[in-house]
Amino acid sequence: MRAPILNLLLIASCAGASLFADESLAQAQTAAPAPQTAAISPDAIKQREQELEAARASKKSAEEAQAKLKAEISSLGQDRTQLNQQLIDTAANVRTVETKIDEAEARLKTLNGREQQARASLDSRRADIIEVLAALQRAGRRTPPALLVRPEDALQSLRTAMLLGAVVPELRGRAEKIAGELGELVALRKTIAAERDQLASDRDKIRNDQTRLTALVDERQRQQSSREKDLDAENSRAITLSKQVGDLQGLIAKMEQDLQSAARAAEKAAEAAKQAEAKAAANAAASAKPGPATFKDRSRTTPAILFASAKGILPLPVNGNKIRDFGGSDGVGGVQKGISLATKPGSQVTTPCDGWVVYAGPFRSYGQLLILNAGGGYHVLIAGMERISVNIGQFVLTGEPVATMGSTSQVASILATNASQPVLYVEFRKDGTPIDPGPWWAANEGEKVRG
Repeated sequence: MRAPILNLLLIASCAGASLFADESLAQAQTAAPAPQTAAISPDAIKQREQELEAARASKKSAEEAQAKLKAEISSLGQDRTQLNQQLIDTAANVRTVETKIDEAEARLKTLNGREQQARASLDSRRADIIEVLAALQRAGRRTPPALLVRPEDALQSLRTAMLLGAVVPELRGRAEKIAGELGELVALRKTIAAERDQLASDRDKIRNDQTRLTALVDERQRQQSSREKDLDAENSRAITLSKQVGDLQGLIAKMEQDLQSAARAAEKAAEAAKQAEAKAAANAAASAKPGPATFKDRSRTTPAILFASAKGILPLPVNGNKIRDFGGSDGVGGVQKGISLATKPGSQVTTPCDGWVVYAGPFRSYGQLLILNAGGGYHVLIAGMERISVNIGQFVLTGEPVATMGSTSQVASILATNASQPVLYVEFRKDGTPIDPGPWWAANEGEKVRG
């Protein structure tokens, strides 16, 4: 009975201690002469044909999906409410999956580290494993053959041997320790495989959602362009005006004074703020703290509530980690007037509030800059994106996609200290003066408004 068990424990050592037999296998492969010529076998030809057919099927499936998406978006027509609903919901899905991918990558990093530690532990105990094997071999009737198997097989064999009582008592403790380490390695491998499968699924999903979002944004901008016939001229003039001013406050004033579409947006913002203030005063006695339901009307063309009343419920415009806070060092000897969020390349940027676009384009050291007039004297500035997908004069809703991050930092003050990853800069202003945006952000994900 002992001889088969000797074989099983040898299997365990081969699998656990960095798979000892891998070394001899590598040596055998090194010693084997490489063929001078390799003829393509019928099986290889068949495999390539199957791969080509699979590629054709994938291309056809993608084309069908694109046609279906195009038809679906066309069916929305000029229905602003439905288009806004689709835009905000899809952008929210993208950001949710972005978060899941970030979390999965962090978990995989930890799990891979633990797997390396488990393998290193088994490898460091090679002498102990060999000693146990030698003792069991002497007690057996025949020499167990050397086998190369998976850790899962070795673990199952060891457990079976111990259940049958085939391991001699003085070696049981040491065998159980080896089995325990193998068990941890097997469990880690299963968890890692499951995490990788889920990560692959999430990446497929985000690609599909991003394709959908791109199509929806294109449709939104097509409709916007049809309403604004002089859009290109306005955008060009905005860039020209931006080169004539030296600071953000001057830029805001210049846009809202000299640029037709920005001036109209500012007028609408002022009018909407007055109406909202009157409504708020009339309902002050019965009003409760606004919540996410306040923003559910996708057909609105003015802010749902006063910006000052939105404290504690606004979402951050991008998934990321805060690396600089309001009032801290800006990295170049000055004081930070907003917050800086380190993001992943290509991250989706959404609006943190309702408002009118009064500037969208490059501006000095800020890279691509977006300025929203939120009404009541409040402006929201967002900078550091690679691409902006809205136009001056456009009204946008909370949670609506407006820009995309690039692969590196675009803001000069960030480039000086952290150029390796994209960083989004967000600044709130009241009557031209930067203010702390902290009180406006939702306390946690559950409280964030998605539009």
